[in-house]
Parts: sequence; structure tokens; C-alpha cells
Amino acid sequence: MGACVLYLVLDGMVSGTGVRDAFEGGYLSLSSLGISANLQERISTWLSEYQALHFTSFSNADEVARLDEEGVAMGRQILAELPGSKVEYFSAAKMIKIPIPKPMT
Repeated sequence: MGACVLYLVLDGMVSGTGVRDAFEGGYLSLSSLGISANLQERISTWLSEYQALHFTSFSNADEVARLDEEGVAMGRQILAELPGSKVEYFSAAKMIKIPIPKPMT
């Protein structure tokens, strides 16, 4: 899948994998995306932390901000590893989408 142009949404929803297909719907296996093993591990770790925060009703605003910033940063890394793709970040805590601009070339 690495050579395909994808439209992805990175999110920390409880039932997800961290990355979903914005057009087709449904969560994607991280290993099927064509992203590095390092990024796959980073997303998995982040997802566990975000899901744990969900169960506290996102009561720690500083932790929400940190995890959302990390999510946006990982979205940028996905764009770098999958050129031509489009990535958005969805903050489950704030219930908002954050577009991730393509890197300047």
C-alpha cells in the first residue's frame, strides 16, 4: 500500500487502530500502510495512552494537549513516509478535526 495515495485520519478512538481510511471507512492495520516499523510502534504506544485518557473522561487537559500535539506530529511523519497522501488528525478529546498540511518542498 505504500505507493498508493491514501486519505487517512489519525485518531485515538477506543475501538480503533489509530489510523482509518477517510473514504472507505474503517480502521486500517498499521502494518498494511507501508509506514516504518518505528512509526507503527509510536502510533500504538500513543493510542494506548490516548485510550487510557479516554477512561478518565479526558480530565487532564495538559495530557490531552500533549497527546494531540504528538498525534499531529505523527500525522506529519505519515505524510513524509507516504508522499501524495492526505492526512487529518481527529482529537477525540476535543471532537475536532485538524488538517495536517503537506510539507513544504
